[in-house]
Amino acid sequence: MFPHDYFQYSEATQQQLTFILIHGSWADAHFWDGVAEVLRSQGHTVYTPEYAGHGKDSNKNVTHAMITKSVVDFITKLDLCDFVLVGHSFGGTIIQKVAEQVPDRIKRLVFWNAFVLNDGESVVDEFSPQMRQGFEQLRAGSKDDTIMLPFPLFRDSFVNTATLEEAQRIYVSITPEPAKPLFEKLDLKAFYTLATPKSYIFFSKDNALPLEEGFGWHPHMSKRLGQFRLIVGDGDHFTDAYTRPAMVAHKFYEAGRD
Repeated sequence: MFPHDYFQYSEATQQQLTFILIHGSWADAHFWDGVAEVLRSQGHTVYTPEYAGHGKDSNKNVTHAMITKSVVDFITKLDLCDFVLVGHSFGGTIIQKVAEQVPDRIKRLVFWNAFVLNDGESVVDEFSPQMRQGFEQLRAGSKDDTIMLPFPLFRDSFVNTATLEEAQRIYVSITPEPAKPLFEKLDLKAFYTLATPKSYIFFSKDNALPLEEGFGWHPHMSKRLGQFRLIVGDGDHFTDAYTRPAMVAHKFYEAGRD
């Protein structure tokens, strides 16, 4: 079912880890279904919490603090500790803020093509002027302060390595994203005092952010982590979670293991 190459570590020899997976924008917790299945089949424990404004939550009028609280409450309610906290894309900003609140519970932070914001910065501050203008126009055109990606933009920027059929199938699963959290400037002073171990997973064919100088995932944002473990893959922003979950799961293991 899955490529043999990514099972080079048997269940007996793999270090058993607990993962909490935090999805990004235009996704919900089902984004992780394939990856979580692979990790669990290898003996790992996996949680995929949903957060405010996403999934079955119809209220799109949410703040970044409300989103963060959703994840922190999930962790504390289940009394989870010694876990690898993975954030994808916008999820990187969530795990930055979650780490500030429950640092002693986290074994390692893993950012997968994820935002690592500077103190006082917003997600859209990392967009090129042209990209920011486009998102502001999409936001202004919505009736509920959300942003929905037009298919041509999604296809070229988020699933650029997918076939047209795969891209169309994935696009059906995305929903409008609450706009407000993308524009909020975050206080991250506490994050930059943490000694929590960190990893950055960089998929080199990801076209979701501008590839020009001064923008992008790695090394532009990854270097902000200070000392970090770098794991590299050849995927794009969305496709591989659906089409190559075993590869993604293996990268998570490489990023999270001791």
